[in-house]
Amino acid sequence: MFQLGKTIISEDILEKEFVCNLSACKGACCVDGDAGAPLNEAETKILEEIYPKVKPFLRKEGIAAIEAQGTWLTGTDGDLETPLIDNKDCAYVIFDGKTALCGIEQAYNQGIVDWKKPVSCHLYPIRVKDFTEFAAVNYDKWDICDDACSLGKELEVPVYKFVKEALIRRFGEDWYLELEKVAEEHKNS
Repeated sequence: MFQLGKTIISEDILEKEFVCNLSACKGACCVDGDAGAPLNEAETKILEEIYPKVKPFLRKEGIAAIEAQGTWLTGTDGDLETPLIDNKDCAYVIFDGKTALCGIEQAYNQGIVDWKKPVSCHLYPIRVKDFTEFAAVNYDKWDICDDACSLGKELEVPVYKFVKEALIRRFGEDWYLELEKVAEEHKNS
């Protein structure tokens, strides 16, 4: 672990390799698990605001789940998250054949909304846990991502480079430039 500003970072994000391989996993992270995507308070307001624009992109099951549970909810652990369909799929998930995609991201890609998706989804496989004085930035190893780890190793892409855009979105460009310096020093040590 090392500190960068008000973040404590796991060295795994520098050492592990990762590139999403949707053709292999079919977007399993959007349909597996026991909770919705983690959200922060600002994102709950964004979801409320953009839902009418995103709704046409969603499946009827997702719309029903959102209209029954809300655009977001407080999970059993007290954390804010997206609602689920029958305790499985994220309510915002859509399918292209058998591949799960994000309905919010599809609306974003078509210029309908200007918010890509929850930052927790954009950051994956990095998970950020906010504490009073700092944020913990960790690599989340999940067996459904084994193909992404293999592809990352083949292409030699460390986790922090794979999620560069999302890390900049979450922590800012200056923070990311410092992370790159730390990564280079770590590599050469």
